[in-house]
Amino acid sequence: MVKILNGNTRNFDLELEKFLTNRKNQVKSNSVSVTRIINDIKKHGDKALLKYEKKFNDNSIIVPSSKKISNSIKTLDKKVKHAINIAYNRIYKFHSLQKFKNISYTDKFKNKLEYKYLPINSVAIYVPGSTVSYPSSVLMNAIPAIVAGVKRIIMINPGIKGKQNPAVLYAARKCKIKEIYSIGGPSAIAAVAYGTKKIKSVNKIVGPGNAYVAAAKKEVFGDVGIEGMTAGPSEVTIVCDKYSNPEWVASDLIGQAEHDPLAQCILISKDKNLISKVKYEIFKQLKEIPRGSVAKKSLMDNGILIYVNSDKKIVEIVNNIAPEHLELNIKNYKSFITRIKNAGSICLGKYAVMAMTDYNVGTNHILPTNGSAKYSSGISVNEFYKRISYINLSKKGIESLGPSVITLANYEGLAGHALSVKKRIRRK
Repeated sequence: MVKILNGNTRNFDLELEKFLTNRKNQVKSNSVSVTRIINDIKKHGDKALLKYEKKFNDNSIIVPSSKKISNSIKTLDKKVKHAINIAYNRIYKFHSLQKFKNISYTDKFKNKLEYKYLPINSVAIYVPGSTVSYPSSVLMNAIPAIVAGVKRIIMINPGIKGKQNPAVLYAARKCKIKEIYSIGGPSAIAAVAYGTKKIKSVNKIVGPGNAYVAAAKKEVFGDVGIEGMTAGPSEVTIVCDKYSNPEWVASDLIGQAEHDPLAQCILISKDKNLISKVKYEIFKQLKEIPRGSVAKKSLMDNGILIYVNSDKKIVEIVNNIAPEHLELNIKNYKSFITRIKNAGSICLGKYAVMAMTDYNVGTNHILPTNGSAKYSSGISVNEFYKRISYINLSKKGIESLGPSVITLANYEGLAGHALSVKKRIRRK
């Protein structure tokens, strides 16, 4: 049964914290085996990569041929292609509005300071595959990089027996991705981080994955860049009231749960009757979807229904959870907006369903998970820029500002700093 917690009890905060911590620990528990795989790839390259592909994906093809890709795309339904085209255009439009302007500033001493945004040179986008396929994740990863001006974008996407999903391949072609590799898991992360004979390393790796992929990205961070967040198993928190449709709410929870057994689905409401109806609907609808067993495990292990009696407590709980996706499926959602500080994205009102944001609304669905929304944001164009400061000091500038720098440098015990400035100041 899905757990029900009463937010009004004395020990509720401890129970909630235990629930959230338990899931975090499950996500982190894969790091030991991941380290072994990464070290194997670093030492043995393609040989080790192929070994893991055969073991986990029954795959012996690392680099699919362009002919194989084209033939696969030909099998794709035109309706799916059209849906991908719509999503591409909307996502591109929204992300193109996120471009940054360079800063140039000249002060009264004629010192010129500049701050310029430069695209990262190379990026690998991780697109989950094997048992499921996400052409939408290709678009969400690649389009912000395209807008930023990244020159080399490669895609790593696991297939089964060397067969990748045609919709994923079509989305990659739509994004003009020329390097496609049929690999996945921690071994794929290691391959693009450190390079092999067949795969040239990249500067940054982005994209969502399971717990093993998330652990691998953390492991290679520092040698390459990753997103400034945790993009792990998915999450949704839904706030409901007596006006919410229990059938809709249950379908929203199941829609997130079907991603992964570690997906986290939470319902919060002041209406006990609604909670009971949603619980009934969950088990009714689980029988109707192909991935019902995955969704059921997710809901049983990582799902909770929370009853509370005040809006203030609801806000407190949401900010503590810091969910990847938040749905405010309530009549007075406007009163909550300014008080919610921690969430990857927020859907406002009964029609703003999380599933829409996963596809063609235009916002990005690669968002912070596991509480990282408390300090980070989802994928944007900013993720693919690096920023450089340029400093041009005038003679008058260093002579005017230098003495105070010398004072501070000497105070900090850095006489060498003070001397390097002093030598440039004109003697009076």
